[in-house]
Order: sequence, then C-alpha cells, then structure tokens
Amino acid sequence: MSRILAFLLGLGLALPAAASPISFDQSWKQQRFSLFAQNKYGFGGQSLTLASNGSVSLTYRSLAPELWSRRAASWSWAVSEGVPATDLRQKGGDDRNLALYFVFLPQAEAQTLRSGNIRRLLRSKDVRVLVYVWGGDHARGSILPSPYLGPRGKTVVLRPSGTGSARERIDLAADYARAFGDKPEALVGLAVSGDSDDTDSRIRASISGLRLE
Repeated sequence: MSRILAFLLGLGLALPAAASPISFDQSWKQQRFSLFAQNKYGFGGQSLTLASNGSVSLTYRSLAPELWSRRAASWSWAVSEGVPATDLRQKGGDDRNLALYFVFLPQAEAQTLRSGNIRRLLRSKDVRVLVYVWGGDHARGSILPSPYLGPRGKTVVLRPSGTGSARERIDLAADYARAFGDKPEALVGLAVSGDSDDTDSRIRASISGLRLE
C-alpha cells in the first residue's frame, strides 16, 4: 500500500469509485411499443448493435445496489444510417437515432420497483429519467421536456441528427440538478432505444464501452 493511500484511509477519506463496465448481455429485456414493429438488438458483451426499420422499442436492465450511487458515465456510439432531424419535444414526431436512459428512484422505492416491468417503472410518480440522445434538431447540451414522461423525464441532447461516431462522458449529478433542481438518489436502471417509426426510416447504430463511475 502506498503512503498516500495509507494516509487517506487513515483520515477516513473515501476514495473515488472505480469505473464499472456494463455488459450488454441477456440481462437486458426488450419492451415493445407496437405488436408488429420492433427494433433488432444484437448483444455482444461490451457492445450493443441496433437495427430499426420504421420501428421503435426499448431494451432495459436493472442495476445492482452497489451501482446505485454512481454519478458519471462514459460510452462510445456510432451511427451509419439514421433518421432525419426531428423536434424531440413533439409526441409522435420525435424520432431519434439512439437514446440512452438513466433511471433514478428514491432509495425507499428502489428495491421494490427496479426489477419490475419497465412500463410500470416509468409510470411511477417518483421516477426521474435522464435520456441522452443522438438525434433531433437541437443544440448539444439542450435539456428538453419529455413528451412522454412529463415532469418525470428530461431529454439531454448530445448529438444532433446525423451519422458518425463519438465518445461521450457525462456528469449525471450535474445534469440531474439542471433538469430537476435536486440531487439524484438511486440509479436503478439503464435503457437503450432507437426510434424510426414516425419518419418510416432506418437506423443502423451501436453503443460500446459503457461504464459507470
């Protein structure tokens, strides 16, 4: 043990949490929004591929309690085919290439609701959701009202509509404060979606290297 580490532990100071990679495995469950049209997800361990053909759906996984206190995240994503620019505030006209959801609950409700059906979870009056989006016709960093979640969710624009690849790192605590004016509690789950049904277009995209810090 180094002298600095021993000194910090002796003072009782908390050390920064190590980054935790999030695997794209069979713990992710797809939620359809249409009986006849859904996205196709490819789960590949450290990467997730998405193919959307005039369709929309969401895939969700809950997080173990030891990750509930994480307040930053990073990932890489890429889009080779995408939807046109849309208004992400418009219900029924808000197609986007990729969206990554971070789902928060009060500690008192976290154990009960985190592993349940994602639709039930998103209907909870106490849930709060930050949705980081590649898509739309808005400036990077814009925080927009969600047309579906009302006061429970906010859209954070990271990339406007288009193709390419990028690496992201986000400060969940800072964005949560901007969006909801408060501090986040338990980070209970993650979700990924692609949405191309309103514009009847195609998406070919991927997310990889997702880590919580």
